[in-house]
Amino acid sequence: MTRVHNFNAGPAALPLEAIERAQKELVEIDGTGMSILEHSHREPTYEKAHREAIALLREYLSIPDSHDVLFMQGGARMQFAFVPLNLLHAGKSADYLVTGTWAKQAHEEATLVAASYGAKARKVISTEVDKKFTRVPAPSEFTLDPEAAYVHLTSNNTLFGSQWTSYPETGTVPLVCDMSSDFGSRAIDWSKVAVAYAGAQKNVGPAGVTIVVARKDLVAAGRTDIPQIFRYKAYAESESLLNTPPVFAIYMLRNTVRALLDWGGLSAIAKEGEEKAALLDATVDAEPDFWRAPVEKASRSRMNVVFRLPTEELEKAFLSQATKAGLVGLKGHRSVGGVRASIYTAVRKPAVEALVSFMNDFAAKNG
Repeated sequence: MTRVHNFNAGPAALPLEAIERAQKELVEIDGTGMSILEHSHREPTYEKAHREAIALLREYLSIPDSHDVLFMQGGARMQFAFVPLNLLHAGKSADYLVTGTWAKQAHEEATLVAASYGAKARKVISTEVDKKFTRVPAPSEFTLDPEAAYVHLTSNNTLFGSQWTSYPETGTVPLVCDMSSDFGSRAIDWSKVAVAYAGAQKNVGPAGVTIVVARKDLVAAGRTDIPQIFRYKAYAESESLLNTPPVFAIYMLRNTVRALLDWGGLSAIAKEGEEKAALLDATVDAEPDFWRAPVEKASRSRMNVVFRLPTEELEKAFLSQATKAGLVGLKGHRSVGGVRASIYTAVRKPAVEALVSFMNDFAAKNG
């Protein structure tokens, strides 16, 4: 078997150990005579995997008892509506910082939800210029409402390759973060982050399960005039077993986080992540006439390194030859183009070193 170097933006690379464990247990798990795919979510075998997944996430990310860990479905996109439905009460306003496509859509959904019952989603700032996002703003560029229900931001811009290196101070206003593409890649100060949500399929598991880490007091104070299936509180009270959860995705999340802990845990993963991004950035910056970084240097993502070549023809040749060399998933998002290397937790440093070697050879032949 030959494994390729997988730079897909999501679903993304998974630890081989997590996949091999699933392969071993797929037909039969724990001597039960059936697959994890066949078990009821109300039976001990699945409940064990479910609770292990929560416990391992708490260990890996140092999630305190002040926060609930919820497993949901619908992806981060569903959370664009879930957040205001639960946290934005009638007559109140929430602040949105728009630094990318998904942040823009989160604000649009919140605006739609809020308008239905007399609340407001305020766009505090947008860094969009000519339909592109190339940076995150400095704190001096915007003023937050001290009476806001919450402040919402998207921590990493998957499409355009920018990232918040640190979060703005929000005082007593809860900070809500869409962390879909950097959740699990670096430490989180949970005393400052009230709610974090993320699709698992970038850094901590496969597609199908959405993780919500939410402060318990906010969950408890959530709106009750909405259907139960839309309440964070209902998921918290049922331990994310309100309805049938995505059992295999949660099982695989358990396997993935176990592997990340075995690799040294979050500190080791974060250190390797910085090294991977620095290596790619240095390669791009070394030949600015050939590799062109469209993102301001201070805002560059550690997760999604994006760059352009001198012509679209060269980009097509680069992507084609990279695939043949076993470097897959490098094509930029269809709305942006170019090249995007997504270097999530399961993309180890040797994969990035192989990509850099290929880039250097390609530039030498075509520069």
